[in-house]
Amino acid sequence: MSDSARHPHIVVHSPALDGSRRVTEGDVTLGLASHLDDVVEILRLADLDRVEVEEDDLIEWQGGGPEDWPGLSEHEV
Repeated sequence: MSDSARHPHIVVHSPALDGSRRVTEGDVTLGLASHLDDVVEILRLADLDRVEVEEDDLIEWQGGGPEDWPGLSEHEV
């Protein structure tokens, strides 16, 4: 079994203008999250609920960490 099969590489991408963040595992989009709880649910549905969302090295947080969820109202119009 390869390391990638045992240790998925999960990416929570930079926030979009509406504050949502795409969650991927490799080339597969697992879902779209608008809050940390959404990331937890997306991983649960993908049978990856063993991953500690806020502390696990298997998750790469791009454009901010688990506490960064800017909404559209925070962007200048």
